[in-house]
Amino acid sequence: MSQLRFHWGSALDDGQKKSTQQYASDVLDLDGAIEFTREADELGVDSLLMAQSFDLPDPLPIIGVFMRETRRLKFILAYRPGLLSPTLFTQVVNTFSWMSEGRISLNVIAGISPAEQAYYGDFLAHDARYERANEFLEILHAFWRGETPLTYEGSHYRLKDAQLSLGYHGGGRPEILISGASGVAQRTAVRHGDVWFRYADTPEEIAKSAAPVLAQGGRVGLRMQVLTRDTREEALAELAEVMSGATEERKKWVADFVATADSQAVHNSFRLADEAGHGWMSQVLYSGAVAYRGGPALCLVGSHAEVAAYLMEYKAAGIGEFIFSGWPARDEMRNFFTRVLPLVRELEEKEAASSPAAGASMPTG
Repeated sequence: MSQLRFHWGSALDDGQKKSTQQYASDVLDLDGAIEFTREADELGVDSLLMAQSFDLPDPLPIIGVFMRETRRLKFILAYRPGLLSPTLFTQVVNTFSWMSEGRISLNVIAGISPAEQAYYGDFLAHDARYERANEFLEILHAFWRGETPLTYEGSHYRLKDAQLSLGYHGGGRPEILISGASGVAQRTAVRHGDVWFRYADTPEEIAKSAAPVLAQGGRVGLRMQVLTRDTREEALAELAEVMSGATEERKKWVADFVATADSQAVHNSFRLADEAGHGWMSQVLYSGAVAYRGGPALCLVGSHAEVAAYLMEYKAAGIGEFIFSGWPARDEMRNFFTRVLPLVRELEEKEAASSPAAGASMPTG
């Protein structure tokens, strides 16, 4: 099995030191975000996830800036079908590919909140949004296969002789990640994507949900948090610090949001946290921050070595990549890529050396 890939959530607001803090969503510190991105490039982060939400700056212009400031780092553009026409969206992605020599991937999301979707004039129900996403992706794939002029007749999109002069840099297409926990999300990932991304669970449970996707040739990734220190005791002390100041008001706000969400992934993460008493789901997997931050806040907590070993358990369960975040985002990113990643690579080297394939290829003398 190939090496695990590690992505990170872009921090346009890097001021959060606690899991219960809200983002400074009314400002954009572009200089600070550029510094964060440059460091991610230097640290060897595979890709930065550029999220799309009403409480964040739009990722499209910001990705263009970041591409000019980096040399190796890739960018995962999270976007929802329905905001842009598929022709225009393909044009945007193709342009990014030329600006960066192909350092662009897509995270197609159907949306988790009908209330937020309505902000943008979108009133489709959950499964209908996935139907639209499938049409959207069919059109994108057709463009990248060179099927132009393209005429398309669907329930959600109609195109007549659509053409784009600028194709994807070098031919081909970007890598496509599909997020969600529902069956329709899995089917969309297998049909139109490369990776099915979901919120975390224990390795044992993840293995069960990942099996159908892996059996059909897809890949599986996890979105979660991470917090490691030299020792477990230090990690637990830091966890107590980032969880301090939690208020019932913030908890109620999140609970009210979840009540209106129609995302299976969101509801599933809160169910898991409830079942764990908003505490430990395993020795390393902590659910206490979910009540204040939502599904992505399931967090790996422990010593660098403990977390590295647990990541190998996920790998054994079929997981191939992770999108991590932390508190504060930049500090934890630096900590992970300088202290945890080397341990993961050592474990992977030992795994490869002890595999039957490695033994079969060794000279017998």
